[in-house]
Amino acid sequence: MAEVERATAARVQTIAQSDPPQVPPQYIQPPQVRPFCCSPSAAPAAGSIPAIDLSGLDPTHRDRVRAEIGRACRDWGAFHVTNHGVPSSLLDRARAVGSSFFRDLSVDEKLAYACDPSSSAMEGYGSRMLENDDSVLDWRDYFDHHTLPLSRRDPSRWPSSPPDYREVMAEYSDRMGLLAKQLLGLISESLGLPASCIEHVVGEFYQNITVSYYPPCPQPDLTLGLQAHSDMGAITLLIQDDVGGLQVLKDREWITVEPLSDAIVVLLADQTEIMTNGIYRSAEHRAITNASRARLSIATFHDPSKARKISPVSELVSDTSPPRYHEVVYGDYVSSWYTKGPEGKRNIDALLL
Repeated sequence: MAEVERATAARVQTIAQSDPPQVPPQYIQPPQVRPFCCSPSAAPAAGSIPAIDLSGLDPTHRDRVRAEIGRACRDWGAFHVTNHGVPSSLLDRARAVGSSFFRDLSVDEKLAYACDPSSSAMEGYGSRMLENDDSVLDWRDYFDHHTLPLSRRDPSRWPSSPPDYREVMAEYSDRMGLLAKQLLGLISESLGLPASCIEHVVGEFYQNITVSYYPPCPQPDLTLGLQAHSDMGAITLLIQDDVGGLQVLKDREWITVEPLSDAIVVLLADQTEIMTNGIYRSAEHRAITNASRARLSIATFHDPSKARKISPVSELVSDTSPPRYHEVVYGDYVSSWYTKGPEGKRNIDALLL
């Protein structure tokens, strides 16, 4: 019983439902990283990241799409894709079942799927992201699914309510995996590489899907839904609801990514920065909170296997463009990320030669 009480108390949704006048001190961010919601850089900026239409991937338009992706990867590390081939009805269903889990199930029903709070990257329902998460916490609960390769996928570990939850997440996983491969091919081609180049270095996708729930926060100016970081793997595909709260760092300013109907946000991750020898940069991003509305997002991470060695691809290295990053075993990189914490992009910066 004591364990259940501790787990319940640690859930942000439970704290928010008690209607506290202030956030608990463990959620208050240091002044230098708090969101300044009234500053110009944090004000909503619709269409601030590029939006790329993938419907023109026939031979007559593929060059244009490749060029647009190249500019977005070089300038932002993040972009929207539209007409991406994933049915809008599936995006809506994924948001609906994710929202239903957090809003409709009781605390005890959700805790039946609780992940191990002492371990990082565990499948299930949780709140803490890091192994040594004893300092400032994120104002977020989540459900993490291990989805690819299929040998990792066990839908019996996922919620059974609503009744179509498992079916929707499995279909969503498959469609996101196909889109991620297509996008890595276009990213490779935008660098003058064969379409299969980056995918070949990454190897078989290890895919996780994380549904994040950000309850209303009584002091959004003091908290973050998710601290600033870049993702560890190769490429992340994200959808959000109509509330918004995702921000991307551009030229040292935080730019709000406004939700775009039926679009998917693409975030380059650290291993792609390494493989492209820094030509393309991973996107540093964070999530802010608000006082009035809960927010939901679904991030689909596509990573190498833990045993995979990642280094700049040989075609992008020369006497005039030497390698900028040490080779790294991906599993070692993940362990460092979860042990030390992200603090922006310090983990990948540590690999710079």
